[in-house]
Amino acid sequence: MDLSYDLLRTFIAVAETRNFTRAGELVNRTQSAVSQQIKRLEGELSQELFRRGARSVSLTPYGEAFVPHARRLLKAHEETVAALSRPDVAGVVRLGAPDDYAAYFLPGILERFASVCPLVQVEMRCESSTALLAALDSDELDLVIRTNITPSLPSRVIAQEPIIWATSASHCTHEVDPLPLAVFAEGCDYRAWGIQALENIGRPYRIAYTSPNIMGIQAAITAGLAVAPMGLHSMPPGARILGEEEGFPQLPSATVSLHRRTENGGDAVESLACYVVEAFRERRLDLPPERSVA
Repeated sequence: MDLSYDLLRTFIAVAETRNFTRAGELVNRTQSAVSQQIKRLEGELSQELFRRGARSVSLTPYGEAFVPHARRLLKAHEETVAALSRPDVAGVVRLGAPDDYAAYFLPGILERFASVCPLVQVEMRCESSTALLAALDSDELDLVIRTNITPSLPSRVIAQEPIIWATSASHCTHEVDPLPLAVFAEGCDYRAWGIQALENIGRPYRIAYTSPNIMGIQAAITAGLAVAPMGLHSMPPGARILGEEEGFPQLPSATVSLHRRTENGGDAVESLACYVVEAFRERRLDLPPERSVA
């Protein structure tokens, strides 16, 4: 069975665009060449991967199931090539990220990065976006992942995430007056957005719990002690989302961006930046975590 890199790359391009012409633009091939590659891959697998329509294509059930396997094969190939082509990359990269993103994304990012650049030392800092940007400006960090309503320059937008009101699914905390809130410390965007939204509708509230990390916020929610504004991906097990029908105003979506000091270059910084971007591209932030109970 020939599952070459080119065939898998073309398959993922078609799966993402659902269009042979647009997929061809991504992989620098003509529409007919893309079609031939997909037919070849389907022949190798003895399975139909796409249903062809007049203007678009859709994945078959087998195609849907094959997508994650194809992605893993592509990643393994790319990481092997990177490791062999840059075996001597060394140095220190200073990366900053808000606590909730650090817990969710960084284990996978750091594991993959270490397999390609084992000689690079990564220094981590987990603080609010405001504090991290200040550290970047003072040359204490090389890369910063931060959230905001609108992206600031210079930066690269890497994701969009809904900010939601989370409460315990087995308590009636959201009915308490004044509303008990669990929030990060001053300087956190989510805290500011949540408080402003409640003040805009005249809803009484009190800061019941503050925590420097996401685990403290999640604990207060799960115990039924507070309601919290948080990123959708951080919603803990046993929690549910509060909506406008229950009197909770919609919160803005967060723009997740990657900031980098332009003068801090080098292969190590560039490589880690690429892994950060890829990790956020692969994991959707507009869906609740599978472990959560809605």
